[in-house]
Amino acid sequence: MKSQDVVVLLSLTLPDRRSLTYAGLAAELGLSQSEVHAAVQRNAVAGLLNLDDRRPLPGPAMEFLCHGLQYVFPAVRGEPTRGLPTAHAAPVMAGAFAATEELPPVWPYAGEGAVRGITFEPLYGKVPIAAIKDRRLYDLLALADALRGGRARERRYAETEIGRRLKETLS
Repeated sequence: MKSQDVVVLLSLTLPDRRSLTYAGLAAELGLSQSEVHAAVQRNAVAGLLNLDDRRPLPGPAMEFLCHGLQYVFPAVRGEPTRGLPTAHAAPVMAGAFAATEELPPVWPYAGEGAVRGITFEPLYGKVPIAAIKDRRLYDLLALADALRGGRARERRYAETEIGRRLKETLS
């Protein structure tokens, strides 16, 4: 698997995304059509989605996200920068935890909504742009980052929230 496969998988949990062509999905995610097609194929081979309708399989997807993601694509943190908040600092999780004086984790990004924080490398470079295009995807990507590199409480919260969202959209 490649890191962008996780982004494609999370995107396909959103019902309106499954009806998009490969070209449409590629435009939404900032990938090429061939990258999206290959990601769908790899997710199917891994048993994470049904190839016929591109529908993620909730059980295997949850198991991979919650128990494998942090090992396959661990969090990589870097220097202070401006960027889009992710993990526990993202809007989807911001109210769930008490604020600290630490700089928040951010995906490097210089556009609207950028804040000063510590670099948290996204699953692939265009994640911030894809996240800005769709708030639902932003939420899923930030929750996935909490699973990749969050503390125990943040991981538990993210696991519960992703599970709830997958149940809603894949049932």
